[in-house]
Amino acid sequence: MDKRYEVYALADTHFYETPDRLNAGGAGPAPLYDTARRPVPEGWTSARIGDWLTLTPLDADGSPAPGPAQGWKIHASATRANAERIAAIVWDYCVAHRVPFKFVPGPHLLHLRNTKYAGRDTSGKFVTVYPADEEQLHTVLRELGASLEGFEGPYILTDLRWHEGPLYVRYGAFARMFVVDDRGSLAPAVRDGGGNLVPDRRAPSFQVPPWVTLPAFLEPHLAARNTTTVGELPYRIEKALHFSNGGGVYAGTDTRDGRKVVLKEGRPHAGLASDGADAIVRLEREKRALEAVSGTGVVPEVRDWFLLGDHRFLVMDLVPGRPLNSFFAERHPLLSPDPDPAAVAAYTAWAVRIHRAVEQAVERVHARGIVFNDLHVFNIMVAPDEESVHLIDFEAAAPAEENGRQVVAHPGFFAPPDRRGADVDRYALACLRLALFLPVTTLFVVDRGKAAHLAEVIAEQFPDVPGAFLDEAVAEITRNVGEAAPEPHEGAPVRSPRSARVASAPALRVEPADWPHSRDSMVKAILASATPERDDRLYPGDVAQFSDGGGLGLAHGAAGVLYALRATGAERHDEGERWLLDRTAPPPTGTPLGLYDGLAGVAHVLDLLGHRQRALDLVDGILRERWQNLSSDLHGGLAGLGLVLADLARRTGEPELRARAAEAADIVVRRLAEPVPDAPRRRAGLLRGASGPALFLLRQYEATGDRALLTAADVALRRDLAACVQREGGSLEVDEGWRTLPYLGDGSVGVGAVLDDGLVHLPDPGGQFERARAGVLTAATSRFYAQPGLFQGRAGMILHLARTTAEGATRARLDEQIDALGWFSMPYQGQLAFPGHQMMRLSMDLGTGTAGCLLALAAALAPDGTGADAHLPFLPPPHRRP
Repeated sequence: MDKRYEVYALADTHFYETPDRLNAGGAGPAPLYDTARRPVPEGWTSARIGDWLTLTPLDADGSPAPGPAQGWKIHASATRANAERIAAIVWDYCVAHRVPFKFVPGPHLLHLRNTKYAGRDTSGKFVTVYPADEEQLHTVLRELGASLEGFEGPYILTDLRWHEGPLYVRYGAFARMFVVDDRGSLAPAVRDGGGNLVPDRRAPSFQVPPWVTLPAFLEPHLAARNTTTVGELPYRIEKALHFSNGGGVYAGTDTRDGRKVVLKEGRPHAGLASDGADAIVRLEREKRALEAVSGTGVVPEVRDWFLLGDHRFLVMDLVPGRPLNSFFAERHPLLSPDPDPAAVAAYTAWAVRIHRAVEQAVERVHARGIVFNDLHVFNIMVAPDEESVHLIDFEAAAPAEENGRQVVAHPGFFAPPDRRGADVDRYALACLRLALFLPVTTLFVVDRGKAAHLAEVIAEQFPDVPGAFLDEAVAEITRNVGEAAPEPHEGAPVRSPRSARVASAPALRVEPADWPHSRDSMVKAILASATPERDDRLYPGDVAQFSDGGGLGLAHGAAGVLYALRATGAERHDEGERWLLDRTAPPPTGTPLGLYDGLAGVAHVLDLLGHRQRALDLVDGILRERWQNLSSDLHGGLAGLGLVLADLARRTGEPELRARAAEAADIVVRRLAEPVPDAPRRRAGLLRGASGPALFLLRQYEATGDRALLTAADVALRRDLAACVQREGGSLEVDEGWRTLPYLGDGSVGVGAVLDDGLVHLPDPGGQFERARAGVLTAATSRFYAQPGLFQGRAGMILHLARTTAEGATRARLDEQIDALGWFSMPYQGQLAFPGHQMMRLSMDLGTGTAGCLLALAAALAPDGTGADAHLPFLPPPHRRP
């Protein structure tokens, strides 16, 4: 679970949204600090940029006063209690001394920066001050530090602390500059000692760039920072199990007796829960709860409790076993095209037994007067006997007598607001009943009525699941759906399970296979979601659209949706095209350059839509950058850019574009001839692996006949195949070390798509490619995928099966995948839509959401001739290649 998505799910009930649009009461503007409402001082200008309110002094001519592009910056941290006062003190000081600064203008934004899963590189940063030089840096630290003496705040992990107050320093960029980093991506930049742009590293630890000298007045503070160590503890820390903004969790050994233990760390003022409790308060709650349920045999026992510096540590026994979620990849019978009925029956019996064991563990906890409050598959440890269980992570636990709401929760088990006390755990237990068979319960944060549909699917796929087991779960999950949620009370009437399933059934059940009705419904949903009045994005999609230029691009932005609408025969969205044209004249600073992440993809789509001059203008801007330093991949690198350049050259006859495409191909070929660097994990797949360069080189070969390009494409494909592994059952998948991936974007199905095209030209001595295609076909026909999206879900399998020429790719297999896409269908304004990545909100984009599902279904269902354009750019079915 990517915890970033939880923050982006706070401000809107349907779509991922930036947290700065969150308001506390659900109506009206978000609250601001009094300081943020002050009038802009005379001779200053202000601007609201994302989470920040910036203030900059002006010159006599009214232009922003010039300052350095980089240097030592000062950060101030703050707590909810003192942020208003700190903002006022900083404002007064900086305005009086004409020092540029910015601060987080509202309490809800400060809270989000300090939550448990907020970014550790930005955590704690409430104010940023930009001194002109080291002399002013020292002056500001002394004078402003004196004014803020005694104020508390979370420790800023990226910075060096000034004395014991809330001020910290770090060397970095002041102005927005970007450079292609060593991974081939556009990254924030600073200039090194030679004047070259290099990435501005923001790891959660203090670092001085090698060309910078730490000022002498900071040296004592660095020495003080290094005095706290774990060397004197009676524990040997052996590995980090987990990091969050609230602290780390570590496995270790008690050196006094050899006992295996877990050490859990709490940082003061950081890792906030929704009730404002910081990591230390939550750790104190966990200690009290574990002590209350000690001796029950279903929780770890507390062993120690100590301070190290200002960090609190709880030491517990290490519980043997593995978390419940880790068993799905091994046991779940739907991870194959044709599940063995005996395996399905055995899994069903095991899952029901495990659920009963969890219920009994929760009952023991309740019997001691404690509510767990955070039950989910990651917090249930299954013992080595694979039958008994322990519950772990009690930081959200509370006395049952408090009858409180949930303050920390996994999205797939997050109880609605009307559930309090023990009812919170009962709701999670109901979700667990469904999640053991279809682990997609994050859909319930969008629509709890989806539980009835999932129960129907489970009953069909697992015929031995007792009917009452599912009916009782649906009744609990959907209780009060569509009603004003009453306060739960003892003896409240409960609807019968059968009526609950019927009453909670989703209002919309448009089947994806119902073409063209499903197409028209998805298009209506996409257009209904459009927000042309906004500057940052047009169609709601993945959280990546809120990064630099993300709202424009092919994967997650407007270009991808407009591409899907065109490719599937939908009516043109003229307002959407005008929006994209307006936002690219000129494009925002920092917009990436590539096919799926940036301007090359936008140019390609605009050209397809008839806006050739704008497309050429965008490409001209790309070619003025250091585009040769891009990575080789398809997503944001030379392969994608080269494909766009070559296509535009073919369409326009421009020799310069053809020459630049050839130059990109030469660079890719040269890189493929270099030794493969040792790396713990080498990316593979269509978007970020070697298959994207192989696709580019194949297209260049088709245009030029240069067999050196074909040879290099062969090398690239074999490189990605070397990163794949065959799983039990015959599925070929990309091996990432800790998981294997079958998907179109980063998995084996994307490799298989290019293999289909490669085999038109490449020899296959020994049949390696054909065997790989057979394994990919198995990977693309599994009964279960965790998400619906194009790049990381079932829609990508549909697109592959609709275009592949691999033997065994039958219509029946394709129809199975189309029908199962309906498991994820959700209503939006009465139309068919699909959830995005992590499935906590709907998405309309190409890579993760409804537009990608639309494209895949058109490729599979549109009548011959009408779906000819329903494919990914530059990847039509082999028999339709230009």
